[in-house]
Amino acid sequence: MIVAIAFFILFALLLLRTPIAVATGMVGIGGLAVYQGLGPALSQVGIIATETVLTYEFAVIPLFILMGAFISRSGIAEELYRACHALIGHRRGGLAIATVVACGGFGAVCGSSLATAATMSRVAYPPMKRYGYSDALASGSIAAGGTLGILIPPSIALVFYGILTETDIGQLFIAGLLPGVVGILLYAGAVVAVTLADSKAGPAADRLPLAARLRALRDIWATGLLFLIVMGGIYGGLFSPTESAGIGAVGALLITAARGRATWSMIRDALADATTTTVALIAILIGAFLFANLINVANVPQALVAWIESLDLAPLVVIAAIIGVYLVLGCVLESMSMMLLTVPVFYPLVESLGYDLIWFGIVVVVVTEISLITPPIGLNVFVLQAVLPQVRIASVFRGVMPFIAADVVRLLLILFVPWLSLALPQLMR
Repeated sequence: MIVAIAFFILFALLLLRTPIAVATGMVGIGGLAVYQGLGPALSQVGIIATETVLTYEFAVIPLFILMGAFISRSGIAEELYRACHALIGHRRGGLAIATVVACGGFGAVCGSSLATAATMSRVAYPPMKRYGYSDALASGSIAAGGTLGILIPPSIALVFYGILTETDIGQLFIAGLLPGVVGILLYAGAVVAVTLADSKAGPAADRLPLAARLRALRDIWATGLLFLIVMGGIYGGLFSPTESAGIGAVGALLITAARGRATWSMIRDALADATTTTVALIAILIGAFLFANLINVANVPQALVAWIESLDLAPLVVIAAIIGVYLVLGCVLESMSMMLLTVPVFYPLVESLGYDLIWFGIVVVVVTEISLITPPIGLNVFVLQAVLPQVRIASVFRGVMPFIAADVVRLLLILFVPWLSLALPQLMR
């Protein structure tokens, strides 16, 4: 009963736009105070805060955030888009497909969906409008493409999942690679479907000369090199995910410097952005652990497992029900809130059913991706609208619908073909 009241209060606070760190922290402390007393509950704050900050795995978060801060100022997004534009922009819907591919590439070295959507809004939207693309397809491809940043490694969401479930972060990173590529291909298919239905939605751009295309491709060496260093170093056994994050941050700074953009003011702004974001994430993680402690003290995971076992349901039915919960919550909660609230409750149940927690992590992140563009609260949609105020929010939501359909197809593939998520991790073990 107490936990049910706690969930209700927490849900109400989040709907009232209370910061997630404040909401989870308040409810967690309040619930623990009921079970253990106010003194022990308050002592949990200091213990959890200290353990969280001193956790070796947590160091990967600020370092990857710093890498993303440098990358977003390095000009890599523009180079990626130019290369994709040069290759496929002359085809119908080509600029939208180029946007999706560039978002995937940028997400691979940035790690943030919101940063990917904000950056690509400035880079990709003007060319698409210049060639007569509809607002819906232009904005929809950017908002949906931005979600790829949450899955393609390095991914902050996968780091959070790994910390919450004590799952190997390196294994989670490599597990997200194939589903990320499948997502890009399905999004490209969604663009093709839209332009087949309405050829005026995505007219072909001018075909660039061969020399210009080769020059554009040559310029993306930095993205490939940085991704190879960060991910190849992890799976080549050269360094841990935390060490790779540090090397990636230094590499991003060197690439930015090589482009003549590493001014002192740029470095100061990047450090300030990374610090602000990291502090916010530390607060969120502390709040999530406080709430998770309440869940564990109340024996919710054990009770949930016992109840599901008493129903004698097929494991796939239970997974389908969990996904249904995520899809419903995604319509009213922002993605990080949804993930931090549900993972501590669901992962013991999923583990008891015999499913691989790495596979479940990819399922959770893909469903979270869908929530980033799902009405009425799709964070990527609102980020794009903030960057491009001339675009109506209704147009963006209309534009993301084909991409949501593509995400549902990808989710079904991951559910029924677990190999997509587990083949690379098993190969690397």
